[in-house]
Amino acid sequence: MIDLAITADHIRTTIHGYLDEHPDEKPALTPILGLLDDGADLASRKEFRGHATAGAVLTRPDGHILHIHHLALDKWLLPGGHLEAQDGTLIEAALRELSEETGIPAESVTAVVDRPVHIDVHPIPANETKGEPDHQHIDFRFLFRTGVEVHRLQTEEVIDAAWRHPDTISDEQLRRRIANTAR
Repeated sequence: MIDLAITADHIRTTIHGYLDEHPDEKPALTPILGLLDDGADLASRKEFRGHATAGAVLTRPDGHILHIHHLALDKWLLPGGHLEAQDGTLIEAALRELSEETGIPAESVTAVVDRPVHIDVHPIPANETKGEPDHQHIDFRFLFRTGVEVHRLQTEEVIDAAWRHPDTISDEQLRRRIANTAR
């Protein structure tokens, strides 16, 4: 078993800090805190009741937001993915995923705030190839800025990238949070 640096305490503290700012989301996130209380290792992708992922909302000076076309899901998404052993924090994981998927150097990116701008819990379909049943991702999304372009795509997972207007984000709550936080 891989010993991940991101602990249950870090995840719990991040959720509580987020709920301090967004108390209206407590009903949606209480089941996640319950999983932690039950001893679930949300840092492990083998925890199929739900596990943490880290996402990056990357904006450029004109306000456009980077989207990637994910190969396995065949969808346009924000960059992000599973936690890895070298990740010390959720925001580090989001930045690592962004750099891996787009080739944008981490030093060319600045965090707007050090807390998630959004936490999204969403279903992931079963993947027989990986031996994974249907499960949930608890996606901790962090807001970053950059002035550079995509360098190279991680072609094993990403087939395209595009800068899109914020209005193209379908999640209204995320769209509002980006607008309010990016000011």
